[in-house]
Amino acid sequence: MALHGRYILPSDALETDLIYPDSAGFDEPDCPDQLCMMCQCDMHKDIKLELSPHPHSMRKVVNIVIAVEKLKHIKKMSSGKFCEDALLNFILENVIEERLVKPLNATQTYCKTSRTLLCTVCDKYKKTLVQSNKPTNEDLHLKAVTLSAGNIQYKVQFSMSPYVSSDPQNNGQPVCLGISNSNLYIACTQSGGSPPVLLLKEVSGPLNTITAGDPNGYDSLLFFKRETGTDYNTFESVKYPGWFISTAFDDWKRVEMSQVPTDRTTDFTLED
Repeated sequence: MALHGRYILPSDALETDLIYPDSAGFDEPDCPDQLCMMCQCDMHKDIKLELSPHPHSMRKVVNIVIAVEKLKHIKKMSSGKFCEDALLNFILENVIEERLVKPLNATQTYCKTSRTLLCTVCDKYKKTLVQSNKPTNEDLHLKAVTLSAGNIQYKVQFSMSPYVSSDPQNNGQPVCLGISNSNLYIACTQSGGSPPVLLLKEVSGPLNTITAGDPNGYDSLLFFKRETGTDYNTFESVKYPGWFISTAFDDWKRVEMSQVPTDRTTDFTLED
């Protein structure tokens, strides 16, 4: 027959149960009668030892229970036990409610500033961006050409407009590159699953505000301008991250979008 003991101490500690094996060193009671095992021995005015038979095991079990006498909003029962409902109410009343607040997925917005820079764009090999003639089988685009003094009239002047992002990041300065005195802008677009391409897009309107996912595709006009070193700038597509405006080494080649690293150049200078 196993023994089940309970110590009840008046303290503000938590309740802990300890189970000891048969070798715990407790002596069997002198009284052979099982009824005399159902007893209470006062060992201290605040500590009581209760021994009771355990019907399912022959091991000696000592269950030490450290009971909390005073808890907020809990009434002590006359038997020394706590009411389960009162304990549950105490736990629920003292639970700290944690509320997870998720920010709304606001659409990225780019607002045009009042500053505008008039410039020409040249790659690091001193080739100038010029506008191609419009053949019947090609869209409007740019080419990079080494211009001599007699061909300077073909140089394209750009109107570069900086924008301010609603969620600024360290990607560079958002800009639009439009051809001065026209409604043509450099755009990075994609058709189907093909790689993004660079072309000139006709735009009507002031483009004061551009939002990501614009239904008119105006977000394809935005590029992150970043300075590299002291003289050069790169232009990365905002809509298609990782794709940069690039030129080939040879003259009269089309200006395209490329991923780096590439054998094409992505470094440009802005000149008056």
